[in-house]
Amino acid sequence: MKHPLFYAKILLFGEYGIIENSRGLTLPYNAYKGTLQFSSELNEIELKSNKSLHKYAGYLKTLSLPKKFAINISQLEKDIENGMFFDSNIPQGYGVGSSGALVAAIFDKYSEKKISSDKILKTDLKDLKIVFGQMESFFHGKSSGIDPLICYMNIPLLIQPNADVDKIGLAESKVGKGAVFLINSGMPGETEPMVQIFFEKLKNEGFRKTLKEEFIKYNNNCIDSFLSRDMGSFFQNLKHLSLWALNHFTPMIPRKFLKIWKKGIETNTYYLKLCGSGGGGYILGFTQDYEATEKLLKNYKKEVVYRF
Repeated sequence: MKHPLFYAKILLFGEYGIIENSRGLTLPYNAYKGTLQFSSELNEIELKSNKSLHKYAGYLKTLSLPKKFAINISQLEKDIENGMFFDSNIPQGYGVGSSGALVAAIFDKYSEKKISSDKILKTDLKDLKIVFGQMESFFHGKSSGIDPLICYMNIPLLIQPNADVDKIGLAESKVGKGAVFLINSGMPGETEPMVQIFFEKLKNEGFRKTLKEEFIKYNNNCIDSFLSRDMGSFFQNLKHLSLWALNHFTPMIPRKFLKIWKKGIETNTYYLKLCGSGGGGYILGFTQDYEATEKLLKNYKKEVVYRF
């Protein structure tokens, strides 16, 4: 029996800003994936996943989902009793959608009215994002629903300020010198504490002002120029965005990476930003010359996500 695969995701732009009505740009990352599987003899890892699914099914029972997005909880519980687990190599706490892939897999298998991801109408995307947000809140306290949506759709998505979602095409150049890449911090991050720090910061009027007037402006400019392939404007705004994050998101940046974060800005070779909520996991990097960046960051574990 074939089990559908659900891939990791990368939120290129929009971390934290989406909470305050910025735009977001996200794409699938097929290096990591997960699928629901069954085993009659669960090993230690599989048993841990199975127990987690049991708790999750209990949480899903408490939700009042719209009829068209209803989940067959009784069948889900039966399958969990019969040894179902989530077989995944998506690293947890790394900002690449481990819980999003699980939510997408559960919805795909147990939604009472089957909705093929390639036939979803634009009008349904917004509603589905809300449902996915409710379903994923079990893992993070509060979720926008974007991670499960990108994992479910498996295509690049543009998130608009009014919570609308647009499917977009994003051509990749396999031979381009430029790259989007990940740096492994070597430690997982925890979403909830990082988000709490952000909400504490929002209580400060000065922070709210700079978030709206600077961060969201640079974020949205980056999305526009990246999609239109205006790389001059893109890297100009990206430098501002990276510097802003260094000044205002310092608690979310793992301490040992502050030095290379500054080095990228000072040398203009690459620019770094948070991947997800930060605090650990992956750090996202952008460069017009990956070869030169490779030399500067030779002591760090990196993965190329996208070439241009």
